[in-house]
Amino acid sequence: MAGPSPPPPEEEPSSPSLRLRCAVQHYEWGRRGEASLVARLSDANADDHGPDPARPYAELWMGTHPSAPSSLLADGLLRDWLARPPAALGPAVAARWGGDLPFLFKVLSVAKALSIQAHPDKDLAEVLHALRPATYKDGNHKPEMAIAVTEFRVLCGFAGIQELKDVLRTVPEVEDLVGPEDAAKLLSVKEYHGVNEVKSCLRSAFTKLMTASKEAVSEAITKLIFRLNAESKVRTLTEKENLVLSLEKQYPEDVGVLSAFFFNYIKLSPGEALYIGANEPHAYLSGECIECMATSDNVVRAGLTPKYRDVQTLCSMLTYKQVFPEILRGVPVQPYVRRYTPPFDEFEVDCCSLPPGELVVISPVPGPSVYLVMAGEGEIQVDSMPNGEKSKQGDVFFVPAYTEVKFSASGPECMQLYRAGQTWGNSAVNPVRHVKGTQERKFR
Repeated sequence: MAGPSPPPPEEEPSSPSLRLRCAVQHYEWGRRGEASLVARLSDANADDHGPDPARPYAELWMGTHPSAPSSLLADGLLRDWLARPPAALGPAVAARWGGDLPFLFKVLSVAKALSIQAHPDKDLAEVLHALRPATYKDGNHKPEMAIAVTEFRVLCGFAGIQELKDVLRTVPEVEDLVGPEDAAKLLSVKEYHGVNEVKSCLRSAFTKLMTASKEAVSEAITKLIFRLNAESKVRTLTEKENLVLSLEKQYPEDVGVLSAFFFNYIKLSPGEALYIGANEPHAYLSGECIECMATSDNVVRAGLTPKYRDVQTLCSMLTYKQVFPEILRGVPVQPYVRRYTPPFDEFEVDCCSLPPGELVVISPVPGPSVYLVMAGEGEIQVDSMPNGEKSKQGDVFFVPAYTEVKFSASGPECMQLYRAGQTWGNSAVNPVRHVKGTQERKFR
């Protein structure tokens, strides 16, 4: 990925406007009305009378995925515009990703837990798409990264073997569903037995739990809730136990409530991030985040959802790794910009917090970028524009490859921007310079 960039194409496409009109997904788990960041961002450029206070505003999609494609304000769908010709992507991106954006950029506002889920790797995605295209809508994988805007709570990856053994010893309702044979195997396995032996025991126990009958699950949850409510009067419940009580109120009699005991429970503070690879179990629980992923909408679900559940596929596809996720905090690339780079080729994300009166210059890169103004106001100037344009909260811009961008902040508060683009490896940070009394900083 690193190394010299190819020269820019001789002919670059132009557009009357690089501003995007982006779609909102109204999934039931979203925050409602003005309480939703998604609603506030989408309403900032809407012509109506503001968000519906009774309607959930769950996700803002910025990209080309056909499930909720973005459009250029004056020139139709972004995906169609990129196809004539695809020079805006840059030759490397156009060749590798078939003339399409390699990433999908989102904002999430989560009031209610999302499903226990995983995203298939590319090989499995192609198989699932061929078998059930109505459910698995494309043949791509979906590695993703979430950057917390507020405190963001997540279940992600399997807990360590000692924690799982403690679950079987202290949560009899889970042990009963797993069964004596699989519980005994997991309780007796040692790390020195080898990774494959541990994974085998975990896979067997987790599958037994997730495939238990509805009647058995309902009975186990009833017993669990009764016991925890009684014990809460004489002892302080653990964070995981309190989480389970909360999940049960959201999804009564759902096996996902019990499966939460198997996963790492993570609370991200604003500015912290985690990435999730293929075939890793997770569930977003609450909070708001910036999310970026490969361009896909493939989700294999098995709990905490009224949607279609593909339990056997999920249980068979998981890696069963027991590793606490790496928490990213962004790497400074200059005083106002932090970069989040997951181990995927399709994307990286920059967060820029620009104080009033400051100006930042984003040097040209060989691929496209999408920018979101999260807060504040200012001006954007793209080298294809003769003059700058005013920009404010909720504005989304597509910027073609090999295009320099300048943002300047005005108003009483910082201008906060997020940029999604393809990963190009580590680039040098250009020195700070001053232009007309305004401090100008270049990065890339």
